[in-house]
Amino acid sequence: MIFLILTNLVLQKKEIDMDKRIELIKGDITKLEIEAIVNAANRQLKGGGGVDGAIHKAAGPIIHEECMRIIQKMGECPTGESCITSSGNMPSKYVIHTVGPIWRGGKMHEPELLTKSYRSALELAVEFGIKEIAFPNISTGIYSFPKETAADIALKETNDFLSENPKFKKVVFVCFDDENYDIYKKRINEE
Repeated sequence: MIFLILTNLVLQKKEIDMDKRIELIKGDITKLEIEAIVNAANRQLKGGGGVDGAIHKAAGPIIHEECMRIIQKMGECPTGESCITSSGNMPSKYVIHTVGPIWRGGKMHEPELLTKSYRSALELAVEFGIKEIAFPNISTGIYSFPKETAADIALKETNDFLSENPKFKKVVFVCFDDENYDIYKKRINEE
């Protein structure tokens, strides 16, 4: 096992793609030194619980101010869509806020909306010239999306995107909990 040390935090790292453009890490996304991290945001772009709250707390007040300016211009951010802010006090340069779906039994197009969340975040990264991005496990916390299905969607959409965008350098999946990490690791080892 390889270890990556970032700001006094030991993160387990495993490269999972043959061309080494996809990585799996267990740790805290707010500490990652990468161009952009993705926030599993709510529609109002207000720091909530889980990853969203941790990102808002680590970034400081600037990220809240930028999010409120976005909301003033466009209203709520629709599920499946993304927007971008600076990262405030975090080591990344940008935060891409994407709104994943709340799981309602799969009857409200949740898989399609989660796919759209990943795709819109990746497309926004390209639009801003970003070539490295880190994702949390979108919608698998308080939004209750089944973790195994979410991992399948995330990995498929990322692989499809990378095959279409050969100049994109790296996508990192950052799992905070053991369950998501084990699911991703298992899926990756099956490939």
